[in-house]
Amino acid sequence: MTVRAVGGDMPRWRDASGQAAVEFVALLPIVVAVALGILQALAAGAADELADHAALSGAIALAQGRDAAAAARRALPGWARDRLEVTVRGTRVHVRLTPRSLLPGLGDRLRASASADAGTER
Repeated sequence: MTVRAVGGDMPRWRDASGQAAVEFVALLPIVVAVALGILQALAAGAADELADHAALSGAIALAQGRDAAAAARRALPGWARDRLEVTVRGTRVHVRLTPRSLLPGLGDRLRASASADAGTER
């Protein structure tokens, strides 16, 4: 007598080749999102450092009797110059720098600002 299980002719999945590729494709969007988040955080950190540098350069120029806004712009790399706002009030130089962003509007939320004082009023 032969006993046959129900569905006994169903194929078995013994070969796992391709499983790693499927898992990689499934995780790829998450890896890309994390990488982009890290890059955006680095861009925001760089903008913060550059804003500090620009404010200090503007304050030094102001103390020497030169144009603070022009000095602040010259202190930055080319990509950042058109993203810089400089305000001079008395001996205080205030700058705001918007980092580059992959998502519209995110750069405005990560805007860096810094201030520097050129010293006492003359």
